[in-house]
Amino acid sequence: MPPEEILPAAFLFFYEWTVMNETDESYMREALHLAEFARGRTSPNPLVGALIVRDGIVAASGWHRAAGEPHAEIHALRMAGELARGATLYVTLEPCAHQGRTGPCAKAVIAAGITRVVVALRDPNPLVAGRGIAMLEAAGIEVVTGVCAAEARRQNAAFLTWVTTKRPLVTLKTAMTLDGKIASHTGASRWITGEEARLRVHEMRDASDAILVGIGTVLADDPSLTTRLPHRAGKNPLRVVLDSAARTPHDARLVTDGAAPTVIAVSERADQRRVDRLRACGAEVVTLGAERVELPRVLDWLGARDCTSLLVEGGAAVNWSFLAGGYVDRICAFIAPMLMGGGEAPTPVGGVGFDAPQEALHLYDMHVEQVGADLLVTGSLHTPAE
Repeated sequence: MPPEEILPAAFLFFYEWTVMNETDESYMREALHLAEFARGRTSPNPLVGALIVRDGIVAASGWHRAAGEPHAEIHALRMAGELARGATLYVTLEPCAHQGRTGPCAKAVIAAGITRVVVALRDPNPLVAGRGIAMLEAAGIEVVTGVCAAEARRQNAAFLTWVTTKRPLVTLKTAMTLDGKIASHTGASRWITGEEARLRVHEMRDASDAILVGIGTVLADDPSLTTRLPHRAGKNPLRVVLDSAARTPHDARLVTDGAAPTVIAVSERADQRRVDRLRACGAEVVTLGAERVELPRVLDWLGARDCTSLLVEGGAAVNWSFLAGGYVDRICAFIAPMLMGGGEAPTPVGGVGFDAPQEALHLYDMHVEQVGADLLVTGSLHTPAE
C-alpha cells in the first residue's frame, strides 16, 4: 500500500521531506568521496566533487583535479552533455560566479539546463560568497544548501582557514611512547612507531603544502622531510626550517638533495656569511624576526605564498611555541605501545607549560584509531562552534 494511503495527511509532508533529504545526503556523500581523489593536489583551491543526477540515476560525476584545471562542475557537465538538462547537480562547494583561471561555473550550470542545485557549503571566498547561489536562483534554479555541511567543512578545513585568515591550517604531528616520550634519555628515537604509522605520516606529508621543523631537529636527525609512498609517487611539500641564527649545515640533506624547495627562516641577527652560503647551496632564506624567528610572520609568509596547510613535525621547543601562541589548529598524536621511562627523556611538548589542568589545551572533535600496533589520536583545538 502506498504511503499516502496509510500515513495521516499531516505526516505526509514530513515523510516526503525525509526521503528527499536522505537521498540528497546520499548523493552529496558520494560527491564528497569524489573530491577526496585530489587531496593534496588542488591548493590553493578547495577540494570539490560534483554529481549530476537525472530521474534517480547518476548521469555524470567530476572532481576538481588541480588549480588552473576545470572545476568539478565543468567535468560533470561535460560528461553529462544533454543529460544535464532538467537534472539535479550535487556539488560540495558553492559554484563560483567570477572569472579566475577558469570561467564562472554558475553560468555553465545555467547554460546546461540544470534545474536544481544542492550545495553542501557556501564558499567564504570574497570573490564568491553567495554570488554563485544568487546567480543560480536569479535564473530560476532551485538551490538547496547545507546538505552534509559538517562533512564538507571538515574536508576543506585547510582551504576555509586560508581563505578567511590568509594563514595555513596548522597540524601538529607527534609520535610518542605510552609514557609520553619521543626519544630515550640518550636521544635514540628510531623507531618508536611502526611501519603503518610511518606510512600514515608520509600520507599526511603528501596532503600538505608545507612541512616545518626547528633547527634542533635538523642538527640532530638531518631529515629529508620528503614523501615516500610505496605504491605511488608522492608530492613533496615545501620544507621550512626555523633557524634564527642560520645554523643549518650547508651540506644538510634538505639543502642539497634537490627533492623539494627548502626555506630557512632566520632572524636579523643571523650571520650574513652563513645566510649567503645557504643561498648559494640552493636554499631560500627569509628574514622573519628581529632576535628570533616570529611564528606569526612565518604563517603570514606561508599564507601569502598560497600555502593552505602546514604540517609541524618539530621537537618539544617548536611544538610548545606553536601551542603557547595559539597557532595550532589540529593535533595528530601517534602513541606506541611501549614504555621508555627516564626523567630526562624528551617529551613532545616543552616550554614552561601551563600552570594548572584548567589552563591546559583541550581537544575537540576527537577521533581515535588503531594504525598497525599504534594508536592515532586526532582532534581540533577549536570548539565545533569556532
